[in-house]
Amino acid sequence: MAIKVVIADDHALLREGLAKILSLESNFLIVGEANCGDEAIALTRTLKPDVVLMDINMPGLNGIEATKIIKEEMPQVGIIALTIHEDEEYIFELVRAGVSGYILKDIQPEQLIKAIKDVAEGKTAIQPNITAKLLGEFNRLSDRKTNMFSCDQLTARELEVIKLIAQGMPNKEIASTLYISEKTVKNHITNIFRKLNVEDRTQAALFALKNKIVEL
Repeated sequence: MAIKVVIADDHALLREGLAKILSLESNFLIVGEANCGDEAIALTRTLKPDVVLMDINMPGLNGIEATKIIKEEMPQVGIIALTIHEDEEYIFELVRAGVSGYILKDIQPEQLIKAIKDVAEGKTAIQPNITAKLLGEFNRLSDRKTNMFSCDQLTARELEVIKLIAQGMPNKEIASTLYISEKTVKNHITNIFRKLNVEDRTQAALFALKNKIVEL
């Protein structure tokens, strides 16, 4: 089944270039193009894509606000922030908004294609240099919060689950790897979020990296 993609960027040439690159992939289907955040939301509601390529700086509603609205209404849609910014503030704000990927506009075509495929499968797609910045920002902003928590609070099974989350595995793959049901995986993830006082899978993955449960 083709991966349905919406491209949201206020530069027509960039949208056309991205669409041309992705159209060469037989399992990609460009279902819509948006030139602002409001249009990205409207197209996502109507077309129900698997992945949205979202620019940050667009006229009207920006990409961050559009991401928040889309993720609140349609949490199953994967959103990749496609931007020129490596600024930590942008990165962390987008993570909190719910993006599944954060990549720079100078990314190589094959890396972009892989990122879209990963996000469509429920994985996280963040370039290595961005991951390092993101981890640094997470440390800076959340030290006071996370220092109250310890890996010792996690059970052995929860540690296995958070390791696989950090590797970008979706619930179905985690269940298959650990020979447990998806419902059990969801229960473990709920407990992990509660114990670590994190809000989403990305923050849980960053906690795992920070505390060396997994390595970069």
